[in-house]
Amino acid sequence: MNERADGGSAPQDEPDVNPAAAELAAFVDWFRRVTPYINAFRGKTFVLAFGGKAIAGPLVKTFAYDVNLLASLGIRLVLVHGARPQIEEELREKGIESRHHRAYRITDADTLDCVLDAVGSVYLEIEALLSQGLPNTPMAGSQIRVIGGNFITARPLGVLDGIDLQYSGMVRKVDAEGLKAQLALGNIVLLSCQGCSPTGEIFNLRMEEVAEAVAVAIKADKLVYLTDSQGVCDREGVLLGELTADAAAELQNADWLSPDIRRCLPSIVRASRQGIGRAHVVGYMQDGALLQEFFSREGIGTVISRESLERIREARADDIGALIALIEPLEEDGTLVHRPREVLEREIDKFSIILHDNMAVGCAALYDYGEGVAELVCLAVHPAQRGWGYGEQLVERIQSRARAIGIKRLFVLTTRAVHWFIERGFKLEDIDQLPLQKRQMYNLQRRSKVLVKSL
Repeated sequence: MNERADGGSAPQDEPDVNPAAAELAAFVDWFRRVTPYINAFRGKTFVLAFGGKAIAGPLVKTFAYDVNLLASLGIRLVLVHGARPQIEEELREKGIESRHHRAYRITDADTLDCVLDAVGSVYLEIEALLSQGLPNTPMAGSQIRVIGGNFITARPLGVLDGIDLQYSGMVRKVDAEGLKAQLALGNIVLLSCQGCSPTGEIFNLRMEEVAEAVAVAIKADKLVYLTDSQGVCDREGVLLGELTADAAAELQNADWLSPDIRRCLPSIVRASRQGIGRAHVVGYMQDGALLQEFFSREGIGTVISRESLERIREARADDIGALIALIEPLEEDGTLVHRPREVLEREIDKFSIILHDNMAVGCAALYDYGEGVAELVCLAVHPAQRGWGYGEQLVERIQSRARAIGIKRLFVLTTRAVHWFIERGFKLEDIDQLPLQKRQMYNLQRRSKVLVKSL
């Protein structure tokens, strides 16, 4: 018997709580939940773009740790950095006026000297950060190779509206094969916001446009911008977690957006329309923003895609694992009746599945009993996505499938979601309204409610 400090017996109904064990269990659960993302991202190519403000900020060291982690997981990385605040500081120190036209810097010879000094300094700082390897840090024992080079060929912007932008330029060509060769060797490629022309001249480039051109040229899987905002927000300041490229195009000139967002959105829209499937905008002022964006279902910033991230389709044999992951917790708590895995495999064609960013988040199935009657079964949505309307979308999908094969009455058995189905047009009925085959299988111990909807 356990004894308390005062010599009395410990209450038998108060189980010991081990904080360390609870913390470890939470860690194990988290690790298992991020595993699908680790598998999905291994061997993929990400282009990460960030300005000089991110490098000058307080979280630059942990940003380097996160880049190291991404590389350690087998993600191929191209880093593109800017240096706007550092260039401004150089200009102030030398008493040179900072001039812009159409959001481009007017770069004369003296300004170009400042650009080269600032960009070179930032480049070396990033290289040093990625070379850390002190014991007891996340980069202990890491052997990251950071590679630079003349991968960007530039050309002058020329004269715009009668103003000669001189050494301000734009990307003319990207050495895609050279970049891919370095990435295949496991190297991180670090590019700056400058490029050389075939005649040997150096041009000042916009970081956002360099990242865009590189991502398109190497067909990157993700284009990511770290900005001064958590993501793209609406007029009321509410974060927009997802946008299509068309929706982003409508927002790109909105006056409520932060300066960084207004600079990167046009590049994101162009890149999306040239084949980049996913672009992300995340804030550099939140520690671990990249990890939270990539390795959680909800993300933390804004993801921009060519088409909606959500889609529903009929399940396939290779979806069995995803279906089990969705259904199993509900079977364990008694919400759903257990179905043997061989039954799932045999009846996979009866299931519809809803995907969010290629991850299964919900499922439902249609069982036809003949004579125009069918059952909706196995309606399940991942806990993290409940309240997003996925359940209703799945019910609509099942109803559409039922109508297509001539079903007139759709029924469902439930113990916990009676009101939810009633709100969607189902009506309570007696057990004798079920098809004979289903009545013979009815579990009297579960006492499931019968709800029916005419289609």
